Amino acid sequence: MKVAAPDMEPEAAKDKDSFRNYTSGPLLDRVFATYKLMHTWQTVDFVRRKHAQFGGFSYKRMTVMEAVDMLDGLVDESDPDVDFPNSFHAFQTAEGIRKAHPDKDWFHLVGLLHDLGKVLALAGEPQWAVVGDTFPVGCRPQASVVFRDCTFQDNPDLQDPLYSTELGMYQPHCGLENVLMSWGHDGEAGWGRGRRGPSGAAPLGARGDPPSPTEYMYRMMKFNKFALPPEAFYIIRFHSFYPWHKFGDYQQLCNEQDLAMLPWVQEFNKFDLYTKSSSLPDVAALRPYYQGLVDKYCPGILCW
Repeated sequence: MKVAAPDMEPEAAKDKDSFRNYTSGPLLDRVFATYKLMHTWQTVDFVRRKHAQFGGFSYKRMTVMEAVDMLDGLVDESDPDVDFPNSFHAFQTAEGIRKAHPDKDWFHLVGLLHDLGKVLALAGEPQWAVVGDTFPVGCRPQASVVFRDCTFQDNPDLQDPLYSTELGMYQPHCGLENVLMSWGHDGEAGWGRGRRGPSGAAPLGARGDPPSPTEYMYRMMKFNKFALPPEAFYIIRFHSFYPWHKFGDYQQLCNEQDLAMLPWVQEFNKFDLYTKSSSLPDVAALRPYYQGLVDKYCPGILCW
């Protein structure tokens, strides 16, 4: 399926400069504590183990709307902008996209779907292993990673002579599909350069192997054969990779496909971020429209 490049601006719910404030605010202590744990324990070995644990999609069988309802019970502890259940954020994002792109119903659905991988936090996973910005493991964190200078001191990978370099275990311009991202609710891509890590665990993919798209929500959508365009899968996979799509870091890992898809991730981000508001949507009134999209693109009981 081919789609036109995005070109429309949403209406911001509040001043854009007030979003993603990681220096002050009433939620800052909670947010910092979440990132401190994340940046200490998200390692190459940890991410591999999570791939193995959740890669079979045997956690639960449920519909998309049942997963949305589960997020009624989750408040994202990494988010400095909201203190209400994540289910409302899903509808806020979807409705922002629907208003700006009325002809792209698949894009509306992506707004609803994008954070559904956070159901892992309701399966017993700690929030630091589910929520927040993602970043590549197996190489040195770049400057724009949230709280980089005060949260990685105890991460064992940064004592590794390879993992602590700018390229780390990757080839230049290997493509984000070959990069092992921190474990979270959306995109943890494959690993295209073979090496044994500090733990001695076997590599996910040797040099020259095809990419292995081993992440939770992206792979769950593939596993269940969602009938969405490639742009939708890419948005889901990398929408939390803020150091790349907002700040332009990690260019040394990107290939032509990543640069071609970047405008779509950036377009999505406007709605993911700037529709956050304490004015909550009427979910009951919106459900029939989104149920129709679910029935069109990803119907029935799915494997999670």
